[in-house]
Amino acid sequence: MIKGTFLAVLALSVVTPAASWAQRSACGERSSIVERLSNKYGESRRSMGLNHNNGVVEVFASEETGTWTILLTMPTGQSCLIAAGQNWESRTEEVAGKKSAI
Repeated sequence: MIKGTFLAVLALSVVTPAASWAQRSACGERSSIVERLSNKYGESRRSMGLNHNNGVVEVFASEETGTWTILLTMPTGQSCLIAAGQNWESRTEEVAGKKSAI
């Protein structure tokens, strides 16, 4: 489910100010990219995981601006912006068929 959601987000991403910045400088030092996402777009890390090549995939977003960005950092240390968009909405959904512990 999460993999499908992630792929859907990538497929449906729309161009935003963050995306146009990504097109100009798609890869660079992670700390510089994260600082820019924070200072210019108000985005902070919302989730993270490892991809099949041991790259760290992070989703940054801002509830205030509604922007979001997906950043991939490879084991070599290089970080690249993968996608960016707008209208971010935080959600927590249960897996279909699982009962809540409460």
